[in-house]
Amino acid sequence: MRETRAVQEARRAREFEAFVAGAGGRLLHAATLLTAEDPQANPRARRLLTLALAHTYACWDRLHGEDPYNRAREYLATRFAHGTWHRYGGLPLGRTRTHATGPLARLTAQERLVLVLRLYEGVAEEQVAALLGLPVERVRTVCDRATATLLHPPRGPAPGRVRAKAATS
Repeated sequence: MRETRAVQEARRAREFEAFVAGAGGRLLHAATLLTAEDPQANPRARRLLTLALAHTYACWDRLHGEDPYNRAREYLATRFAHGTWHRYGGLPLGRTRTHATGPLARLTAQERLVLVLRLYEGVAEEQVAALLGLPVERVRTVCDRATATLLHPPRGPAPGRVRAKAATS
């Protein structure tokens, strides 16, 4: 017998709730890293996660064996990239937010995006390149530069030279 629509919707809701319970925390952490917000105060990351989960729920029945986590992660990344593009008026992913306080705050948005996808999420370079529309070499270079920036933060300004006064005799 065919399931009634109400039974199908209830099953869909239970499956999605189980997915969110298992993957929601990791996706929120990834979104928080992307937005470079403080983990305790991350409204942009939570909004990004909500949009990604809403999109995943909307296409839940069309996944047909596809991993819903991959779908949510891809939407999260592309939404972040497009939002950054529109927010900064045509300078895609290049500017940094001055009030960012997260561990990746020193990086540009593009560097954060590539670094989170490559190192935190473990996505292959080829997949990141395809997702972002960049050459594989560019993804590799951005990831290397971001890693170097995190491992070797720029030093503050060089201290000024103190001139010794000539002693008068």
